[in-house]
Amino acid sequence: MNALHINGNDLTLDDVREVAEGHRPVLLLPEARVAVQRARAVVDQIVADNKVAYGITTGVGKLSEVRIPPDHVRELQLNLIRSHACGVGEPLSAAETRAMMLLRANSLAKGHSGVRPIVIDTLCEMLNRGITPVVPSQGSVGASGDLAPLAHLALTLIGEGECCNEKGIRVPGGEALKSAQVKPLVLEAKEAISLINGTQAMLAVGTLALLTAETLVDSADVIGGLTCDALKGTDAAFDERIQKARPHSGQIRSAANLRHMLAGSQIRESHRQCGRVQDAYSLRCIPQVHGAVRDTLAHCRNVFETETTSAVDNPLVFVTDPDEAQGDVISGGNFHGEPLAFALDFLAIALSALAGISERRIERLVNPALSEGLPAFLAPGAGLNSGFMLAQVTAASLVSENKVLAHPASVDSITTSGNKEDYVSMGMTAAIKLRKVVENTRNVLAIEAMAVAQAIDFLAPLKTSKLGQAAHAVIRSVCPTMEKDRAMYQDIAKISGLIASGKLANIFR
Repeated sequence: MNALHINGNDLTLDDVREVAEGHRPVLLLPEARVAVQRARAVVDQIVADNKVAYGITTGVGKLSEVRIPPDHVRELQLNLIRSHACGVGEPLSAAETRAMMLLRANSLAKGHSGVRPIVIDTLCEMLNRGITPVVPSQGSVGASGDLAPLAHLALTLIGEGECCNEKGIRVPGGEALKSAQVKPLVLEAKEAISLINGTQAMLAVGTLALLTAETLVDSADVIGGLTCDALKGTDAAFDERIQKARPHSGQIRSAANLRHMLAGSQIRESHRQCGRVQDAYSLRCIPQVHGAVRDTLAHCRNVFETETTSAVDNPLVFVTDPDEAQGDVISGGNFHGEPLAFALDFLAIALSALAGISERRIERLVNPALSEGLPAFLAPGAGLNSGFMLAQVTAASLVSENKVLAHPASVDSITTSGNKEDYVSMGMTAAIKLRKVVENTRNVLAIEAMAVAQAIDFLAPLKTSKLGQAAHAVIRSVCPTMEKDRAMYQDIAKISGLIASGKLANIFR
């Protein structure tokens, strides 16, 4: 795999996935190295001249008024990393941690952070040699950045903290570096605050969740289209003219997907002259609901892409005269996670709706009063067999849990650092909640997929459309028809994995 060369300006979300999950190698682009060196020269000049500059020759947060003499600068770096590494809770996944490392390196590569190139090189080497720090998921309030998570990452850079080896076993950070032949860093002025001040933990979790969610909404169109057919719904509501009369882009795309899903279906033709005028909302309004989810994902992608190529620590260095190592060091608030926190909360809300409408379709599939002649609970020999009765209960449970998790974290704030940091984003909390919403939504869609495959089987010899048959075959590749009751948890897990792999979403490609 070709190495990814980072410069801080053009990293994509797909690049993040390739490094986080595919272990694509990472290197600092030579042109970016020059920009990083120029900003570093400005910092070195400030230290040499013993000028006052926040985080370089002063303490941080409430202690920003405390001057740090030059002979204590290295000690300050160690103290900052160690004192901020106080996270708790389950660690981030290996992929999330790797994404965080790449995002932090890329932000530093913009040349506004004032670190030495070796700091970025070491982060890249850790990625390339499979060194994965143990980063607790709790402890960030999402302003001054994700201080605690990033401090745990920085601990490994200096040979401390813990890492997971290739077998997933925790080992001391110094041991992990030594085994991988990576030299621990001795941090110089400003480098500690540049490493721990940023939004990369919430952005890493959010980016991977977003990429998963984009697969979920495509899969939902496939599954929802199948369900519409199995429930003998009409495709009239998906008419292109209706969508153009309200031209939200997501709605237009989902409606087109649904038209394709039903095109040529024998099941659809079998009831074309029935007396029903229109379907329930969970079928008729799929384009409007799924489409709104699509538009939300597109908005959040734009926010995340902007953040991915941003300088988000404090203070930032702006070089004015590279020949004389002159520049401005300006304190600001780019570390504040509010833009991400809003987007992360919005994602959770949107996916909760995607799961919610899916569960309503499951109910229509299993409820004999609503299922257009299908057996009660899709059970062969209903009564002796319970079929999908409890599968719908599981879906209802997950949907209700999502409603709790969709409460926005970003409406909260709590004062920290002696009232210096008096309004925070809670973005990391939003990100961690979102992970669970993504998982719950995928499992609800898996239950709908399993149920609708069973319904399509009951409608034989009538066939669904060619795309529907392809989707049915994909589901049946991991989950056989239920001839009688069986434990369904393994089937749900397999279909959930199928959805995660993109095989159902790829039906449209």
